[in-house]
Amino acid sequence: MGNITEPTIDLDELTKLAMELQSIAQNGLTYTNDIYDKERFERVREISAHIMSIKTGLSLEKVTSLFCNETGYQTPKIETRAAMFNENKILLVKEQGKWSLPEGWIDYNETISSNTIIEVKEETGLDVIPLRIIAIQDRNKHNSPKFAYGICKVFILCSVISGSFQKNNKTTESQYFSLEELPVLDENKNIYSQIKMCFDALNSDKWEVIFD
Repeated sequence: MGNITEPTIDLDELTKLAMELQSIAQNGLTYTNDIYDKERFERVREISAHIMSIKTGLSLEKVTSLFCNETGYQTPKIETRAAMFNENKILLVKEQGKWSLPEGWIDYNETISSNTIIEVKEETGLDVIPLRIIAIQDRNKHNSPKFAYGICKVFILCSVISGSFQKNNKTTESQYFSLEELPVLDENKNIYSQIKMCFDALNSDKWEVIFD
């Protein structure tokens, strides 16, 4: 008898399907007034969370808190990442043993600029002036692991005007690094090519915003 080939599942495709189910469920819960439809959409959302739990290895409770905790029409989240330099070295912050650009979700009452200023101050103790946008990237196209919801990462070149590192509840250290001596990066947050992109923007007189 010939060998039987077991069917395989593309896990990235599984993530996409779970994301689509979650989006359908969230949008349905937002717009329907039918009690039975609400029950159906809640069940679709539960199924999407189960799929993501299997895919990621995270507990169902953890996935539900991350993946099924929003209401309203589903849109991507927006985060800012600040790139600051000194003598052609970039400032990174250390969190849970790995390094990344200072970052934060944009609050509902903040702009990209004001949010960048706030997050940098909270994570580094520095006062900065946002100068220009380097890039706007879809997180799932560049970073791993894939998330079950959309995130737009906005990289901003900033100038430091004052301050020094202050103890806070997110980061334990900040330090400037050259491109050749980068520490272990938190690739969930930023990868080598994204850091290099910031260096390229710094050293370009005619930088054009990268997007997608």
